[in-house]
Amino acid sequence: MGRQVADAIGATEGMRLVGFLDGLATEDTFDGLIVSSVPAHFFSMIPTDVVIDFTNAAWTPGLAQAALDSDCRLVIGTTGLGDDFMQWLDDECTKRGLGAVVAPNFAIGAVLMMHFAKQAARFFDYAEIIELHHEQKVDSPSGTAKTTAELMAAAREQPFEYRESEKETLPGARGAESSGIAIHSVRLPGLVAHQEVIFGGLGQTLSVRHDTTGRESFMPGVIAATRAVIGQKGLIVGLDKLFGLD
Repeated sequence: MGRQVADAIGATEGMRLVGFLDGLATEDTFDGLIVSSVPAHFFSMIPTDVVIDFTNAAWTPGLAQAALDSDCRLVIGTTGLGDDFMQWLDDECTKRGLGAVVAPNFAIGAVLMMHFAKQAARFFDYAEIIELHHEQKVDSPSGTAKTTAELMAAAREQPFEYRESEKETLPGARGAESSGIAIHSVRLPGLVAHQEVIFGGLGQTLSVRHDTTGRESFMPGVIAATRAVIGQKGLIVGLDKLFGLD
């Protein structure tokens, strides 16, 4: 993802890549640009307008602190971030008058999939989510699946109907459960990022599915968020708000 983002920034008019942050970095430069494993050190050396973060939930809070201390805005695609961190980020961005965008998915099709699922949630009492990712993804379920379930639940006045098995011969066979929505995670090599939301009603089902076949699909959303965050004061969660879908 880091290299994909770097290529996208380099190909975008009006943007310039200034360096790389990598907590596991073993080299000082890459493609002629500085690589640092210490965010505060990097920001002290190189004036930076926006940092784009696709790392993990353990690394992101320290990066965010160093970035905001240096008046640098954030575009975050890391998933699994805790509620305490999100509240802290919201408070800090508001206090400092700086922008940040946190999104569970930067693929525009995935944003629309979540939006359509939210609309359909008002009309069906049963729903399940199947999310499929590559075998190296560290969190389950995905941030996109969790966010989708939260959006669906918020669109209703009551939880979905959740059907528990009378006899579960293998524990966990029904997956996780959130607001009456069963969530199933698949992890296999050959996958990138995929999600299907299935609604059930009398005599009918409705499926809303999005498939990411290459990481380049995330780049238009990353570029849009990077442009928007410059003029933003405060935290935006989800690209739907940037696109006027909220």
